[in-house]
Amino acid sequence: MTESSVKKLAFTLLDAITDKDPLVQEQVCSALCSVGEVRPVETLRACEEYLRQHDKLAHPYRAAVLRAMERVLSSCASELDKDTASTIILLASSEMTKTKDLVWDWQQAASGVLVAVGRQFISKVMEELLRRLHPGTLPHCAVLHTLASLAVANAFGVVPFLPSVLSSLLPVLGMAKQDTVRVAFCSALQHFSEGALEYLANLDRAPDPTVRKDAFATDIFSAYDVLFHQWLQSREAKLRLAVVEALGPMSHLLPSERLEEQLPKLLPGILALYKKHAETFYLSKSLGQILEAAVSVGSRTLETQLDALLAALHSQICVPVESSSPLVMSNQKEVLRCFTVLACSSPDRLLAFLLPRLDTSNERTRVGTLQVVRHVINSAAAQMEDKKPFILSSMRLPLLDTNSKVKRAVVQVISAMAHHGYLEQPGGEAMIEYIVQQCALPPEQEPEKPGPGSKDPKADSVRAISVRTLYLVSTTVDRMSHVLWPYLLQFLTPVRFTGALTPLCRSLVHLAQKRQEAGADAFLIQYDAHASLPSPYAVTGRLLVVSSSPYLGDGRGAAALRLLSVLHPNIHPLLGQHWETTVPLLLGYLDEHTEETLPQEEWEEKLLMFLRDTLAIVSDNAWICQLSLELCRQLPCYDEAPQEKNFLYKCIGTTLGAASSKEVVRKHLQELLETARYQEEAEREGLACCFGICAVSHLEDTLAQLEDFVRSEVFRKSTGILNIFKDRSENEVEKVKSALILCYGHVAARAPRELVLAKVESDILRNICQHFNTKVLGVKVETKDPALKLCLVQSVCMVSRAICSSTQAGSFHFTRKAELVTQMMEFIRAEPPDSLRTPIRKKAMLTCTYLVSVEPALDEQARADVIRGCLHSIMALLPEPMEEDGGCQKSLYLETLHALEDLLTSLLQRNMTPQGLQIMIEHLSPWIKSPRGHERARALGLSALLLRYFLEHLRVSALVPFHNLGLLIGLFSPRCADLWPATRQEAVDCVYSLLYLQLGYEGFSRDYRDDVAERLLSLKDGLVHPDPAILFHTCHSVGQIIAKRLPPDQLISLLLTMFEALGDPEKNCSRAATVMINCLLQERGGVLQEKVPEIVSVLRSKLQEAQGEHILPAAQHSVYLLATQHCAAMVSSLLGSPLPLDSHTCMLWRALAVEPRLAAQVLGLLLEKMSRDVPFKESRAFLLGRTPDRVATLLPLSATCALFEVMSTPAAGPAVLELYPQLFVALLLRVSCTVGVQLPRNLQSQERRGASPALATRNLEPCSSAVDTLRCMLLRSGSEDVVQRMDLEGGWELLRTSAGHEEGATRLARAMAEHAGPRLPLVLKTLACTHSSAYENQRVTTTAFLAELLNSNVANDLMLLDSLLESLAARQKDTCASVRRLVLRGLANLASGCPDKVRAHGPQLLTAMIGGLDDGDNPHSPVALEAMLGLARLVHLVEAWDLRSGLLHVAIRIRPFFDSEKMEFRTASIRLFGHLNKVCHGDCEDIFLDQVVGGLAPLLLHLRDPQATVASACRFALCMCGPNLACEELSAAFQKHLQEGRALHFGEFLNTTCKHLMHHFPDLLGRLLTTCLFYFKSSWEDVRAAAPLFTGKHHPLPRPHAARQPRLMPPLHRFPGAARIAQAAAAGGPGPAHFGAPDPAEGPGPRGANKGC
Repeated sequence: MTESSVKKLAFTLLDAITDKDPLVQEQVCSALCSVGEVRPVETLRACEEYLRQHDKLAHPYRAAVLRAMERVLSSCASELDKDTASTIILLASSEMTKTKDLVWDWQQAASGVLVAVGRQFISKVMEELLRRLHPGTLPHCAVLHTLASLAVANAFGVVPFLPSVLSSLLPVLGMAKQDTVRVAFCSALQHFSEGALEYLANLDRAPDPTVRKDAFATDIFSAYDVLFHQWLQSREAKLRLAVVEALGPMSHLLPSERLEEQLPKLLPGILALYKKHAETFYLSKSLGQILEAAVSVGSRTLETQLDALLAALHSQICVPVESSSPLVMSNQKEVLRCFTVLACSSPDRLLAFLLPRLDTSNERTRVGTLQVVRHVINSAAAQMEDKKPFILSSMRLPLLDTNSKVKRAVVQVISAMAHHGYLEQPGGEAMIEYIVQQCALPPEQEPEKPGPGSKDPKADSVRAISVRTLYLVSTTVDRMSHVLWPYLLQFLTPVRFTGALTPLCRSLVHLAQKRQEAGADAFLIQYDAHASLPSPYAVTGRLLVVSSSPYLGDGRGAAALRLLSVLHPNIHPLLGQHWETTVPLLLGYLDEHTEETLPQEEWEEKLLMFLRDTLAIVSDNAWICQLSLELCRQLPCYDEAPQEKNFLYKCIGTTLGAASSKEVVRKHLQELLETARYQEEAEREGLACCFGICAVSHLEDTLAQLEDFVRSEVFRKSTGILNIFKDRSENEVEKVKSALILCYGHVAARAPRELVLAKVESDILRNICQHFNTKVLGVKVETKDPALKLCLVQSVCMVSRAICSSTQAGSFHFTRKAELVTQMMEFIRAEPPDSLRTPIRKKAMLTCTYLVSVEPALDEQARADVIRGCLHSIMALLPEPMEEDGGCQKSLYLETLHALEDLLTSLLQRNMTPQGLQIMIEHLSPWIKSPRGHERARALGLSALLLRYFLEHLRVSALVPFHNLGLLIGLFSPRCADLWPATRQEAVDCVYSLLYLQLGYEGFSRDYRDDVAERLLSLKDGLVHPDPAILFHTCHSVGQIIAKRLPPDQLISLLLTMFEALGDPEKNCSRAATVMINCLLQERGGVLQEKVPEIVSVLRSKLQEAQGEHILPAAQHSVYLLATQHCAAMVSSLLGSPLPLDSHTCMLWRALAVEPRLAAQVLGLLLEKMSRDVPFKESRAFLLGRTPDRVATLLPLSATCALFEVMSTPAAGPAVLELYPQLFVALLLRVSCTVGVQLPRNLQSQERRGASPALATRNLEPCSSAVDTLRCMLLRSGSEDVVQRMDLEGGWELLRTSAGHEEGATRLARAMAEHAGPRLPLVLKTLACTHSSAYENQRVTTTAFLAELLNSNVANDLMLLDSLLESLAARQKDTCASVRRLVLRGLANLASGCPDKVRAHGPQLLTAMIGGLDDGDNPHSPVALEAMLGLARLVHLVEAWDLRSGLLHVAIRIRPFFDSEKMEFRTASIRLFGHLNKVCHGDCEDIFLDQVVGGLAPLLLHLRDPQATVASACRFALCMCGPNLACEELSAAFQKHLQEGRALHFGEFLNTTCKHLMHHFPDLLGRLLTTCLFYFKSSWEDVRAAAPLFTGKHHPLPRPHAARQPRLMPPLHRFPGAARIAQAAAAGGPGPAHFGAPDPAEGPGPRGANKGC
């Protein structure tokens, strides 16, 4: 990097230094410094140039640049050249003095640059600074500050310039009036003096070794005079402190005589300031320097000031020290420094002042004095040498002080004394004992939340300091070795020094090793010469017992064992080799463990083995007896340490077991029984252990001594009958009995097995039961003491275990077994089921575990009672202990659970068969399904344990089926999704074990590993995850594994068991059951065809019971999976569901529609079921005259309902489209054949009662159900417009009723033709075969549907016309009149649907219609009516020649209907007559004229018909007849009077008509009058009245002239049969019969027309 680039980089950084963010400024400075470290000269020059160029830069930013320069100079000043240094010096000097005001940040930064350069270029810097000192002018404060800093940083460079500097500064001292300037002068003088002192103290390294103190004395004294006499009197505290701080170093430079002269005023002046200033550090520091200067010159004035000095300094040392205040701590050090100076000069005066103050009771005074004493002992050892006795004697009262601060100070004094030989003096032992006492203090509790900067409070505690002091004194102060050894041994055994055992042992080990190095004589202890020392037996017992709690007291176990190993020559000469090898092993065992992990029982057993080996090596009965005696003596010492006392009892038992003297053994046992503190549980346990251990070698004596104690006065006195009713005495007795019972138990547990069996029932159990069962006056009294119960349980447990572990257990018949088991179960049941407070149930279950293994075996009922009782006692416990001692409770719970596990495995071992395993799991099943998670977790854990045990001990001699595999897997597998992670893990283990059990029963070896089953273990990780998606995916994988390994015969039992799990209160398990069920059905459903009905039945019942929202979707999926494999069986099974369908069954049906192919298959099956059976059955009514009732059959009704549910699912759309024609036709036929059909009576009653909430809300009525299904089918197939059209027109409601059904079918066809035309070809193809249906209603419905299709042009558009006509033609001969009628309607619909096709099919249509007129014998046949209506629509469209052949027949056939009683017939016939007239033009007129004339009178009279439609039809007919009469006047009259909507004046009209008739047709009057006669008796009043009126209008007229006849008659050639008409007119008689009164055979005349004729 070139110089220019460095400059550019530096300038860029400097430009950024003006950023407002302080962090950015700091980063810019750091970057500058980094550049400066690489290229310091260039960087410094760039900074100098930048500041010079930016003269207006604000001072905070200038200060930042200067600080960066200082940092570069501090590390790289040696690389500067002189020119650069000069430039920087000038810059800094200029920046520092640019303003006279005090801008401290800026000026200090510039001063720092000068100081940094001054380390290398002091001359140039001093030259520049001296240049800034102008004579007679106060210097700039920053200049003074820089000079002071230089004096400290480079004393050797500055001191030669001091005379010049002082000569410039001293003359202007008096001119300084501002305190800030004076403070600056004081600081400068202080550092000048310190620099001068440093220079004088190191003349060997000074540039000018000839410099002497005298060179500065005069100037310094001049300055001293101003500072002390003038400035010190200032009221400004800061200035006074600055003056005092300067006077200290200045005093060393004052001339001796001047100093001696000033001391009487100087010292009091300094001391007086203590009262004025809170921060006294600078005062004490200066005072110390002044005192050192005074002593150095041998001042005599100091003696006169000594008392005042001591008092002032002592008050300062007694100020409480705050660790958070460094100045206070520093002040203490400076004050102690002053005391050191005084101690060296006046030791007697000092002690005379200090020692009396040790007797005061004031804490601060005593602590401060002790600090001074300790400091003086250390710092003025030579002066204090002959003062040791006085100092030791003065410690008497401080040793008694209980204040912790005083104790800490005393220990520190004693530590100092130890280093300087004080403790070797008389009275030194008291100091050592005091240290040991403080080591024995209990550890202080740590504060709950120590501050982040605070020290460890234990490190400064009295005990911690004492422990460190004792160890340091023992190990580092050689002169203390003969003082402490063997003196410290006497502190091992007293109880009050127990807390100090660890430091004592460590110190003694170090001292002993030193003595061993010095020689055997120096190490061996002369016990005769040291009567106060404990005996070797006492030391051995003490150290061994405290080792049982090795981690107490900072690890006293290891320290005690080390000391014991070192002391072996002083204990017994034979122990050295053994202890040297054994003790390191014990110590290594402790190193491997911690206080939390150490197995206490195992550790104690190692110590007891160590003791047994020791006793065996010694093999001296006297030594052993003496040791046992000493151990017994130490028992009271451990009353406050129950665990150690318990171990001590074990040591006593071990020692007595090694003793060969039976008298000694029995004597000690008797003393132990008499002196034991039976109220203490640990002591009872320890006493029992002692007896048990002793019984290993002395069984007979131990049992005898126990019985002797029971018979002794001591025992009898406590169990007297007069005292048993007192609570206190009773409690004491119970405790004694508890101890005795426990003793018998331990004796049985530890005694040789070959000797125990003979005494179990005769001696041991007999005495145990005797002590437990208390009798008062022959009555058994139930004990209330839980301790007694516990002792009994423990003892029986130990007895049972002893029996089981005996080699003769197989042949031993335990007669008391059933009694003891019953007793144990009573204890267990008496425990609270929800809490675990005592170990009774644990011990009792452990006892039962051993008892069930002993002969004789328990019966089945007893076994079941044991299992149920124990499970109920454990399972219901709360999940976590709620007491404060939660750790102990947790340990007790785990131990109790292990006891239960051992009991259950012991019971299972007695019946290692699948049935035995099933019995055990059945007992656990209620807990496995418990709604409480902790109960499930425990039950699954126990189940997994039992299954593993069963698998590990499986012995298959022949291939037998594991018949309950499915049941067990079904019980456990849903638990793989339990809310508790532990339960999930255990459930997988259970399934894993069950699969391997199945493999075992299939003949696989125990070490065989199945790849599929092993996958279960890898799935356990997925069960830890709480994410439901991962959890249930894992459950699905578990289900796949089960499906692959489950035998086919177990599949249905597994499924049924899992169905039971659907109602599990734990929702996750219920969900898991659904997942696994569906997985099994998917994987293995192919073999379940015969079981489908059973599965469906169970599934439906579970859906009704279970409440979970997840169950229904899962059940739907199950049904779907089964249906994909066994569709017909599934459909048949679901059709067996009772009606009405409940909501769950509906959802199951809908599940079959989720997949189009399956849905199509299901729909096809349902259509088959619906169509195969008869739709109804006729039941004969109770009254014979009634029509038989039609009752719907169940299978088609169920199929119809099922179709609705399947098709109501959106996913069924593709399948419905595929089967559209079949579904439409089948449902339409179903609708038709259920019209008027009733529900079975049982379903009718349900309908009346109302459906339950679980049932579907659909109408179950057969026809309504079919209509709803048809409607649903149309919706699902996309024909919404059809449905909407039917809804608007009310078509669905019409379809449901008998009266409107035909119209409903018609409207359906109309809607289909309009909105679903493309569907019709296939529909018609399917409908083609229905014309031969056995059910009349179906033929009617389909005919109506087909007939209406012809009413639309869709028939022609889709080329359906021919097929429709053929279909209708095939139905013309149907036996049902309604069908025939509808056929005619359909044919007539061609006129509106395809009018252009009528001509092509005219003959066929006319033939059908004319045939319809002659249908049946019924004079009012609806077929005839339909034929007339149809003809009226068709006659205008057919060819004339097609109509001609039948026209006359039609006219003749309809004439009788003019006077029909039914309005419809009259209307239709008259209108048809009008239409026939309308079309009869041309050739047809002559043929038809006679029919017109014959019908003229009825038409005129029926204008008065009471039915408006008939009258309207007459108007139309007459208007149509007019043109055919060839009379324009008459036709005009008809058109004028008979217009539709115009009111008719009948009389006027009749008069006009008659005039025209008489005028134009005089020959026809006779016929008209004859026809009118038949209406004189008509039942219609208006018609009857019109007949005479009509007759009257035709009064006789003169016979017209022959010549005019042609004008009066129309041309005869226009009338058919004109000749006959003329002949008849001439003869004056009637014409053909059909022109006169109607023939009764041809139809009715006017109502009542024949009456009376």
